[in-house]
Amino acid sequence: MPVAPPRPKDLPLTALRAFEAAARLGGFAAAAQELGVTPGAITAHIKQLEHSLGAPLFARTPRGVRLTTLGQQALPNFTHAFDALGTAIGDLRAAAAPRTVHIATLPAIAQLWLSPRLPALRVAAPDITISITALEQPPNLKRSPYDLSLFFDDTPQGRLAPDVIFPVCAPALAARLNGPQDISRFPCLSDATWSEDWALWAQSLPDPPAIARGPTFSLYALAVEETVNGAGLLIGHESLVSGHLADGRLVAPFASRVTLPRGLRLWSDRPLRPGSAARLIADWLRRAPLASPSPPVTQGACKPPPPTAPAP
Repeated sequence: MPVAPPRPKDLPLTALRAFEAAARLGGFAAAAQELGVTPGAITAHIKQLEHSLGAPLFARTPRGVRLTTLGQQALPNFTHAFDALGTAIGDLRAAAAPRTVHIATLPAIAQLWLSPRLPALRVAAPDITISITALEQPPNLKRSPYDLSLFFDDTPQGRLAPDVIFPVCAPALAARLNGPQDISRFPCLSDATWSEDWALWAQSLPDPPAIARGPTFSLYALAVEETVNGAGLLIGHESLVSGHLADGRLVAPFASRVTLPRGLRLWSDRPLRPGSAARLIADWLRRAPLASPSPPVTQGACKPPPPTAPAP
């Protein structure tokens, strides 16, 4: 009679994924953020994995965790394995929905740069569905379901435009400014993500003006709209406010501009096959005019001319 020995239990995939993320990112909290779970869930998964193995993967210290020798030895293979799994999943999604493109981008870019281009993009590629997800940080494209990532980034490859900053304000407020020193008389709005913008611009001047701090907004697009409404001055990012400058809702009252090391960058961590929907959309966005078309206007405002679509 044949003997069927009990099969050893497989290690849980979710626990292995938690280990790899925590080991690669250097902590449980960072792993939790990437995987979209709580740090407590990461801790539980890793404890379960260590219990199954009968050996620790992390050494716990008052300052956090560090990999044991066993954890260090295991990490490269699991990173390679989960990268390969992410690529396979991405290929499967693309094959199952070949005319859908998922883009991850910063909220401000989604609202002020990407959204105004969507009407022309739909005309250029009517058979492609564009899905946009606004994120505060670029995702790991090897592990996430996004085809393209559009963020400000220090990497030159794939850059669409430099990040040029300068003060902007409503025309009525600009008429009351004679020079940069007049800034101290008006509120200087800021964005929570780019809180250093005013200092970077002011330090570029021979005689830096005093900055009268105004409200801080969690959404840059909201700060832009408040600036249009006359609430004060804001540091404009050229890629994001060019449409407002073009139609006169905002003006740049001073000539001084600062080009930051980062730029607006479009990229994918997976090769984009020629003829694929993601490749077509990426190529279209790279050919799109650097100046943003005017975004939709509110009731009562002058309607700008419709954007012209570049050749697909």
